[in-house]
Amino acid sequence: MAASAEGLAAVPRRLADGAGAALAYLWSGWGAVASLLLFCALWEWGGQYYGPLILPGPLATFERLGDMLASGLAAPELWISARRTLTGLGAAVLAGSVLGMLAGRSVTAALLSRPLVTLLLGMPPIAWLVLAMLWFGMGDATPVFTVAVACFPIVFAGAMQGARTLDGQLTDVARVYRLPWWTTLFDVHLPHVVSYLLPAWITALGISWKVVVMAELLAASDGAGAALAVSRAQLDMAGSMGWIVAVLGLLLAIEYLLLEPLKRTIERWRAADAP
Repeated sequence: MAASAEGLAAVPRRLADGAGAALAYLWSGWGAVASLLLFCALWEWGGQYYGPLILPGPLATFERLGDMLASGLAAPELWISARRTLTGLGAAVLAGSVLGMLAGRSVTAALLSRPLVTLLLGMPPIAWLVLAMLWFGMGDATPVFTVAVACFPIVFAGAMQGARTLDGQLTDVARVYRLPWWTTLFDVHLPHVVSYLLPAWITALGISWKVVVMAELLAASDGAGAALAVSRAQLDMAGSMGWIVAVLGLLLAIEYLLLEPLKRTIERWRAADAP
């Protein structure tokens, strides 16, 4: 009964801690909001200087984007691009994280994989896109493959570096105290490795959206990239800017609504260790 009472008493405290963490996260976003507003101000100045034919301003762009969303034109194309992006990124994150951590635990594997990672990082995405067009044709496989192969070396390098820099003394302490393997994995190894993985994932996320738009523009008949190509052909500058803003909005939403809260949750031990 006493244990049950303590558990019930802890519920409000956990809710309060969660609400406090959410408010702290929202308050910490003022810097990002300020930078976006500054960017919009510079964008408005550029639009007024060059004119709407060269650079439509933020108001005209958002108005055009709103029309595309209201008409049902934008949502299906953005969903297609998001599906391709997340599929390729998911494959790169899964394969790169697992293989990178395995390579980081072996000096031989790390030495053998380093030149291959350098080659993959140096390979332009447009070259992979040309090869994918020859291999897979004009379908979903081409942008998905291009995203995966462009993001894989970034995630692999981050995972390998995180595994290589694990503190051996902490592992020895866990072994001496005979901690279960799952406790050692989740409480000792993963918090350190994830601190290297998350920046790699965020970098790969940004690259994935750039690559998928490029791939769709050149090798697909649907998606945001293909719609951007149509707007360019029609000299619809407001529409082109609208598609660009929509893609950037999805990128920021995934980073700040998914990856950043995940990072703060996993790295709570850093705040606890801070003086």
